Amino acid sequence: MNIDRRRALALLGIGAAAPLTAHAQSAYSGAVAFEHGVASGDPLADAVVLWTRITPKTDGAGLIAYAWRLNPVDRRAGGAKSGAGLTGPDRDFTVKVDVTGLDPARAYTFEFEANGVTSPMGRTRTLPTGEVRELVFAVASCSLYPYGYFNAYQAIADLPKLDAVIHLGDYIYEYGGPGSYGMNSAVAAERPHIPDREIVSLEDYRQRHAQYKTDPQLQAAHARAPWIVSWDDHETANNSWMGGAQNHTPETEGDWNVRKANALKAYFEWMPIRDPAPGGSFEAMNRSFQFGDLASLMMLETRLTARDDQLDYGRDLPVVDGQPDLAAFRQKLADPARRMMSPAQEDWLAKELAQSVQSGRTWQILGNQVVMARMDVPSPSKVLGEEAVAAAIAAQPEDIARRIEQMERLAAMGLPYGMDMWDGYPAARERLYDAVEAAGARAIVVSGDSHAFWVNELHDDDGVLRAVEFGTTGITSPGAGDTVKDLPVGELYIKGAKEVVHSDHDAKGFVLLTLTPDMARGDLMTVSSITSRDYETRVRKAYAVSPLEGGVSPLKPVEI
Repeated sequence: MNIDRRRALALLGIGAAAPLTAHAQSAYSGAVAFEHGVASGDPLADAVVLWTRITPKTDGAGLIAYAWRLNPVDRRAGGAKSGAGLTGPDRDFTVKVDVTGLDPARAYTFEFEANGVTSPMGRTRTLPTGEVRELVFAVASCSLYPYGYFNAYQAIADLPKLDAVIHLGDYIYEYGGPGSYGMNSAVAAERPHIPDREIVSLEDYRQRHAQYKTDPQLQAAHARAPWIVSWDDHETANNSWMGGAQNHTPETEGDWNVRKANALKAYFEWMPIRDPAPGGSFEAMNRSFQFGDLASLMMLETRLTARDDQLDYGRDLPVVDGQPDLAAFRQKLADPARRMMSPAQEDWLAKELAQSVQSGRTWQILGNQVVMARMDVPSPSKVLGEEAVAAAIAAQPEDIARRIEQMERLAAMGLPYGMDMWDGYPAARERLYDAVEAAGARAIVVSGDSHAFWVNELHDDDGVLRAVEFGTTGITSPGAGDTVKDLPVGELYIKGAKEVVHSDHDAKGFVLLTLTPDMARGDLMTVSSITSRDYETRVRKAYAVSPLEGGVSPLKPVEI
């Protein structure tokens, strides 16, 4: 559904900072605090979004007046900006200011003030124009609060050079309560979710965002550089799609569209992202960012705008005379009508890719939530040996042992690993590769969601290399290495999946993506612990790719 800007903002309860008017004279004048830090996001060459939240210390507070200041780091004359506005309970006392009229490639500090209290100071920067020799991004995803300390966010904050953080979703998780996902962590008792139940209402989602942003390590990462964000599924509910989610039960949790609207309203309130564009669906966040002549970054929305329901092996794999009807399932899987993005989104991406290449930019980066590579399930026994797998199964809890045995069955049938990934929408993936080919793009896909590192080479149906992929592991969220013992899952996919160059299911951290005119390098950055405040940051592996005429080279390992 397309709606105009005014209606979209009214639905979301958001908009530009309200100017100070006579209302300021009657605004709340009591004690306040900046408990959730500051953030910036969606940088352009001449603009950036600034964000904070003002917490009133008295119940029932109404409007709160605030001021903001932005100053160039270089102290050259000119360029400082300032302003004022009002926030209140209708947007959960969050503040978002889209500051315009800035200079390209310039670093700034910024802060807010309300009722005599000054916020922490943040740093941000605008995008460059013209010739650019190097860009550095931190690519992050999947931060489950109860499962561990956000040491990887602190590692991002401590980077010596950082142009932007690309966050690919699962910034929060909707789960909650004793025994829920991640509550078996050694630190879960001191980091239980608030509220201590699964979140459904607007107030629930607001509280969960607020809890995450009280974390000082996350605050440090937000204050370090501008963020370019997308949601994945857990900002609403697990394995969400256009019309529902695996973790949504209408009988007990109400209408999906109401829950989705609650989640998105809270998201736009609490995240440093521009509000919906005029005339666009408020569920769509497709947008692009131009980094001089070096790169374009295109952020894709593949969850809520057009994605069809995920197929499920237990529900959708037909059985005829006691045998799975693989031909019928594959026909359903390959149906061109199954979508990850709408036709309008696909057209937008094709045009953005073409425009980026025609403008002479070296790299086209696709910010995408889920793993894109083809990954038919590898056979553990064929890759690792029957004795090793039998011993591993014997060492697992019963539910994990069943999953390994299921892998063997799926491998024997030649079926894909993940129906929630692009493997579940192969025709849509091929259309994306067609757009990359038509544009002659030098495409790099960055992805999250899987709680594992992936370094992949992406081929179309004809076997032509169309892109490479760097998939980031979780900041904290548990991966297969946390649950499957004595079975090297990463090795299983490296040896058994043709497009996988490297995979690591044990690590926590982020991808450090460095771009130059001659090379794109992905460093798999790991933190040594998420259950201790003491940790070390290391490079686990590094891979590089070179730009070619109309495409990219195969990946090569980099000595570290």
